[in-house]
Amino acid sequence: MEYKNLDKALAFQDLTKLQRASLKNNLTPRRIREYSATAGAGVTYNYAAMPVNSEIVAKLQELCDEMELVEKYVALLSGEMMNPGEKRLVLHQLTRGNCTGSTVIADGEDKSEFYAGQLEKIRDFSDKVRSGKIKGSTGKRIDTVCQIGIGGSDLGPRALYLALKGWAAGDKVKQLRAEFISNVDPDDAASVLRTIDPERTLFVLVSKSGTTLETLTNQLLVTGALEGIDPSKHFVAVTSKTSPLAKSDDMLESFFIDDYIGGRYSSTSAVGGVILSLAFGYSTFERLLSGAHEADNNALNGDITKNAAMMDAAIGVYLRNVLGYGQTAILPYSQALCRFPAHLQQLDMESNGKHVNRFGEKVSYSTGPVIFGESGTNGQHSFYQLLHQGTDVIPMQFIGFRNNQYGFDTEVEGSTSQAKLNANLAAQIVAFALGKDDENPNKEFDGERCSSLLYADRLTPEVLGALLAHFENKVMFQGFLWNLNSFDQEGVQLGKVLAKKVLKGCEGDEILKSYADILI
Repeated sequence: MEYKNLDKALAFQDLTKLQRASLKNNLTPRRIREYSATAGAGVTYNYAAMPVNSEIVAKLQELCDEMELVEKYVALLSGEMMNPGEKRLVLHQLTRGNCTGSTVIADGEDKSEFYAGQLEKIRDFSDKVRSGKIKGSTGKRIDTVCQIGIGGSDLGPRALYLALKGWAAGDKVKQLRAEFISNVDPDDAASVLRTIDPERTLFVLVSKSGTTLETLTNQLLVTGALEGIDPSKHFVAVTSKTSPLAKSDDMLESFFIDDYIGGRYSSTSAVGGVILSLAFGYSTFERLLSGAHEADNNALNGDITKNAAMMDAAIGVYLRNVLGYGQTAILPYSQALCRFPAHLQQLDMESNGKHVNRFGEKVSYSTGPVIFGESGTNGQHSFYQLLHQGTDVIPMQFIGFRNNQYGFDTEVEGSTSQAKLNANLAAQIVAFALGKDDENPNKEFDGERCSSLLYADRLTPEVLGALLAHFENKVMFQGFLWNLNSFDQEGVQLGKVLAKKVLKGCEGDEILKSYADILI
């Protein structure tokens, strides 16, 4: 395989010479039917409202072939070292199933067997807690689980938990309440602790190293607030085998992750598996893994028109590097996905917000866009004004479902709330694409504002898993196209180092001390 920068690819050079496709001239019923690709688990990716045509799509196929995207994905799945910055394997897809049949050996163990073993451990433990076999230290049944973590240990699991609450209620799945503490701001912990019964709460402490400052600070803050109970009967750890938490007497149980799964990719490991299995039952988490695995398998298809993640990635690079669009809005028309944009923000911007290639050389082209978003229809009354009539064109990714989760709805003026929600979604896609002429410039809409749509029948565990994997694989493919290492995050480290320096008295750094004196 060859690793080269995007601007050295012949297909990319050809792509820059093609005329963009006008949405006003090309958006037709036939195009809407045909410009779709499967994403797995009943999820479809529709790109009819993107500024591409058959000529551009053909050239994007050539680009993906030239940059060997599928071959690099297979290498990753097969256990080759694909994180050169940290000299590590990248194995988050392996947590939800083996796509290639290859045996991946690292740290002297079969990694498929290691992850499967952790799943069995999660199944056994969550079953015992949910059945009441494991109780709190005062003999009361656990009815609340609280995850203490930060970054990928919080954003993904929190988004997935919120996404499944309505489905579980609608399908009458027994639920334990879940809460999350992430910010080192003591108000975050205090706001949660005020609403829970510590005697009935199990805390899930997530830190791969076992030394994460914010997480351990929050652990001590929570422990100090637990009066009259034994904390060791109320804490479990998700950590690495070598961390101080792995065999700590302060933990009721420990579940293991390893260095081959980055935090933002860890939702299908024990990081997400423990709390989701406790909250909804292991079978729900297993269904989520199944949907993610189906999407991972689908991403192996070399035909871009049948590979939603690759098509999404290639179009995203076209928007960024040919059309020059620097932002992307994630717009789920589902309140259940209210925190999904925040997770995708970390996933995308921490992975591909890089200015050097995988060899540590600066690149001369733009890489990852700014990601932001909000659930519809709330966003329509917030920032859509700028999306419609602002001076910058911001591509959008809509997500929608034909049916709601709870099964609760009412009809008003001839249509249900779900119908009204999806009517707004359809209307926004067309309004952005086609615009509106008006003699009054204030009421004129230019159109040509591009968007894609990911949709399914209903937001279930399988569909959620497929959506999660779709975006993980999209980010991976874009990293391959930009020739980046999407699996390290050196940009996160400098601030941490300086924060520790401040807490040690600034060590002679007068600039740091000046700000510290204002704030501390």
